[in-house]
Amino acid sequence: MIHATRTLSSMKFSRPQARSWRCPPAPAEVRDFHAGLPDYAPTPLTELPSLAAELGVGRLFVKDESSRLGLPAFKALGASWAVHQVLKNTKGQVTLTTATDGNHGRAVARMARLNGHKAHVFVPDAVPAPAIEAIRQENAQVTVVDGTYDDAVAQAASAEGVLVQDMGWPGYEEVPAWIVEGYGTLCHEIDEQLPAEPDLVVIPVGVGSFAQAVITHYRSHETDTRLLAVEPDTAACVLESLQAGELKTIPTGTTIMAGLNCGTPSATSWPYLSNGLDGAVAISDEECAKAMHDLHALNVHSGPCGAAPLAGLRKVRGDLGELGTVVLISTEGRP
Repeated sequence: MIHATRTLSSMKFSRPQARSWRCPPAPAEVRDFHAGLPDYAPTPLTELPSLAAELGVGRLFVKDESSRLGLPAFKALGASWAVHQVLKNTKGQVTLTTATDGNHGRAVARMARLNGHKAHVFVPDAVPAPAIEAIRQENAQVTVVDGTYDDAVAQAASAEGVLVQDMGWPGYEEVPAWIVEGYGTLCHEIDEQLPAEPDLVVIPVGVGSFAQAVITHYRSHETDTRLLAVEPDTAACVLESLQAGELKTIPTGTTIMAGLNCGTPSATSWPYLSNGLDGAVAISDEECAKAMHDLHALNVHSGPCGAAPLAGLRKVRGDLGELGTVVLISTEGRP
């Protein structure tokens, strides 16, 4: 039985049977590819005893993605592997196109530049100017779209070039799958950094591709690890879809969690999200800002998307019972 609850002040979803669902594992060669990159190093898994005490859990860790392959977010893992795969079958110079709320587009532009190719990145008009400038600094052409993230995706998909998008739909599935495979390296690092699998992993969610990678990692074998998704309450497309029992497109508002400001879950991620997540919760900007402030005070310099897991865990802690080890995945550093 699926249980879903939602009120104006609290949006939650739970699926008690998620840990019994299984999927194939990600290919092993991705980790070897990343290990061979010049700037590769595992990111820190930082233990925060004071937050563990506050939340009444045995141990609490933050996987800190504030510096990954020379960029301030985990997105480089997916972009590097996907661009590598795309360019294996490409002759001559190409233009890589993509849509982004910030970090993914910058990562694609970085990989295009390092490999001697061009990039054309489409961003919704709500993306902050510093994020746009950071993409331009990678020698990318940037088009600001008068509309939402979904509008930017549509323009990127119709532009001339090779689309490298972290969102899939019918007929566009191979590249998003490569991006998801790339993200899996982060989970393998957590395995190596902990003596045993955690009781709970908390994941910030936009279209759901990163969550798909985490689900793939933990649902490809028998495990007791629970997986919790966290979204902005102004763009909770995965939560709304889970509650409806089908993939939904929703209107979005503004949020400080720009990288999570998405109105439609990835169609290729949906089977994983709908079966493999134990729970989902939506948080406010105020809850996120407090989490970010508290993490900064503990010398973990998360950006808003990276702080979302702490805010989400605080919101549902009373529903989760006893917890031994918890991992919060902080997907980005401070803007």
